[in-house]
Amino acid sequence: MFEGLYKLKEQLRPNFEEGGKLHAFWSLFDGFESFLFTPNTTGKRLGSQIHAGNDSKRTMIYVVLALVPCMLFGMYNVGYQHLLATGQLMGGLTSALFWKAFGFGLLAVLPYILVSYIVGLGIEFTVAQWKHEEIAEGFLVTGFLIPLIVPINTPLWMVAVATAFAVIFAKEVFGGTGYNIFNVALITRAFLFFAYPTHMTGDKAFIRTGSTWGWDGGHTLIDGFSGATPLTQLATGSSADVTFMDMVNGLIPGSVGETCVWAILMGACLLLVTRTADWRIMFSIIVTGCITALLFNRFGAADNLVAQYPWYMHLVSGGFLFGAVFMATDPVTAARTDCGKWIYGALIGFMAVVVRVLNPGYPEGMMLAILLGNAVAPLIDWCVVQRNINMRAKRVKA
Repeated sequence: MFEGLYKLKEQLRPNFEEGGKLHAFWSLFDGFESFLFTPNTTGKRLGSQIHAGNDSKRTMIYVVLALVPCMLFGMYNVGYQHLLATGQLMGGLTSALFWKAFGFGLLAVLPYILVSYIVGLGIEFTVAQWKHEEIAEGFLVTGFLIPLIVPINTPLWMVAVATAFAVIFAKEVFGGTGYNIFNVALITRAFLFFAYPTHMTGDKAFIRTGSTWGWDGGHTLIDGFSGATPLTQLATGSSADVTFMDMVNGLIPGSVGETCVWAILMGACLLLVTRTADWRIMFSIIVTGCITALLFNRFGAADNLVAQYPWYMHLVSGGFLFGAVFMATDPVTAARTDCGKWIYGALIGFMAVVVRVLNPGYPEGMMLAILLGNAVAPLIDWCVVQRNINMRAKRVKA
């Protein structure tokens, strides 16, 4: 089958090369070719080339595979929260209701995936063709992340606008994949958060209460329904009504892929085993976040519910663990030096808890903390490198 596909590709190639009738779509052809088959040539940039078994395409695929458990559980949780909010789980969860929940969530999340990829890849293909460059695989992960970090009730046109803004102004203007300063998926969420705040917070932002493609629209909300996340409840002065195990298991309101700790840990194991993500960043974020939370528990104001939130609850609340595993470890926007990774992770863990505790307007905290870490990562690396240069210079003089 692959041999026949390869022959078909080679037959079509002349149509897309210079002078061919489909030359305007060369970047599109090249992108699909490099996705399906390993290229026989290296990049066109000058300089030395390092040949290895790993490449950006394989790295991106590892990250996507690591995100699949979060995606699948998120789809189920979207349907579960819908059934819960509309009173359809009063008699308990049956096998039929399980598949109904997953099917509802699948139909609810699928449009976000399609919009993310169609808009993002469309822009990348257009820019690559305009600049006569090859298409990079960077958006393969970004397009998968965006549906996982936005509330399920966000209008699709807002996701499209935010994705276009992030790809153009946070990636392409810097030179494309490998040159962006900020995590593109997080810029998408930040754009939505600041441009359309009413759709990013509140009781109904994280619960699909209406129908999905006209399915299951005959149910109404039960009395006393609340879809606020635990951190939002604390920030507004209410006690969180979920337990530690509730948040570990993930059957709570939240962004699609951020609620289930088990799913996130499965992805983390794959990233660590394949050495796609660096354990130093994950470890330093978690440890520093715990220490910061403990300090607030000890010295924070007694009437500040977030300050008195147990340290272990911070780890499983909101997007803390998801951000530490999948967002902060982005090799393009994170620190590159080993020492710098410790500092970079510590800064993110510290700032995430500080923002949560001291600014009730941003109950999540992790998004702003990672974007701050992205902004200073080059400076951290520069300081580490300069320190090493100075130490070596002193040894030479001695």
